[in-house]
Amino acid sequence: MISAFFIFNQKGEVLISRLYRTDLKRSIADVFRIQVVSNSDVRSPIITLGSTSFFHVRVNNVYIMAVTKNNANAALVFEFIYKFVNIGKSYFAKVDEEAVKNNFVLIYELIDEILDFGFPQNSEIDTLKMYITTEGVKSEMAVREESSKITTQATGATSWRRNDIKYKKNEAFVDVVESVNLLMSAKGTVLRADVDGQIMMRAYLSGTPECKFGLNDKLVLDKTDRGAGDDAVELDDCQFHQCVRLGKFDSDRSISFIPPDGEFELMRYRSTSNVNLPLKVLPTVVEHGRSKVEYTVTVRTNFNSKLSATEVVIRIPTPLNTTKLDIKVPHGKGKYVPAENVIVWKIPRIQGGAETTLNAIAELTATTNRQPWARPPIDVDFQVLMLTASGLSVRYLKVFEKSNYHSVKWVRYLTKAAGTYQIRF
Repeated sequence: MISAFFIFNQKGEVLISRLYRTDLKRSIADVFRIQVVSNSDVRSPIITLGSTSFFHVRVNNVYIMAVTKNNANAALVFEFIYKFVNIGKSYFAKVDEEAVKNNFVLIYELIDEILDFGFPQNSEIDTLKMYITTEGVKSEMAVREESSKITTQATGATSWRRNDIKYKKNEAFVDVVESVNLLMSAKGTVLRADVDGQIMMRAYLSGTPECKFGLNDKLVLDKTDRGAGDDAVELDDCQFHQCVRLGKFDSDRSISFIPPDGEFELMRYRSTSNVNLPLKVLPTVVEHGRSKVEYTVTVRTNFNSKLSATEVVIRIPTPLNTTKLDIKVPHGKGKYVPAENVIVWKIPRIQGGAETTLNAIAELTATTNRQPWARPPIDVDFQVLMLTASGLSVRYLKVFEKSNYHSVKWVRYLTKAAGTYQIRF
């Protein structure tokens, strides 16, 4: 896997070095200094010279670099480097040359713990902080008790969770957050519509509970006797936290896991079929010669009247030679921003099933440039609580623990768009 690990400053001086295999010598650092640090033309984070590959990431004023002579998994090497950066931030806040020099003993401890013969090992920050600490010396008894916990956690099957966690009230909070991406043509045809989703979880549960999570996934419902139904959702590109048992998911699509304590991202997914568009924007823009442009922009909500969209911001482009704008809006505030050549229409809240219309007239100054107006797309930002654009819903969340305690589960949905919801006109 990784043959050597280095940290350089921006001059190319070695701050930290550790060789894991005999296939490389320490002089390999000079090759990186000449080929990458001293060469301003290098853009790629991977440089291959002969059979040697250099993987590097620049963080502030230091280069973090891993070298390998094997055909290593590049994504895994970069995952390790970024994990090391996160571990460094958790210990000394900022990873830069000064921090590396001040904490070089600690850094050697960390890389010796998380890399064994060049293979990444336990890199969970909470676990590392239990036995690599810069705090004062603890009493012998406390160290002995801590050691027994460390041994269980570091060598056990759940390195991300201790087994002696206790809460007075056992609760689990699930947030399904979806970002909608839309590109609509001037004729109203959907050119692109997909959803990027993530499921965040906050687990405040005692002991080592087993959680089972169910979604209205199309593949799951297809296997049941009742069939898929209209509410089934097709999920693509699912990515899970390491606590999820992937074998169970592959066999029966059930999400089974022992959760880490506190907040974590359980999974990410994409959905590209049957995307429900929460807001429909119907623009009519008429150019009257070269002196005036007339706007009529209608916003219509496409969800239940019990829900509402909040923080709605619509950016409507204007020609570069606009001098004056007369804007009329029944809801919210409309304002012309000359520096950005846009009308910004802000609506604090709009109910489901409602619609509202902006009317505006832009006056243009005469110009010698005869190039036609490019008409950039309208941008829409919004948030809708308790709605998913993909139609995804949590069917159940079960918590099993040997003490059989009662737990309270909360589920919240949020659909939003920020800079990715565009309508051409």
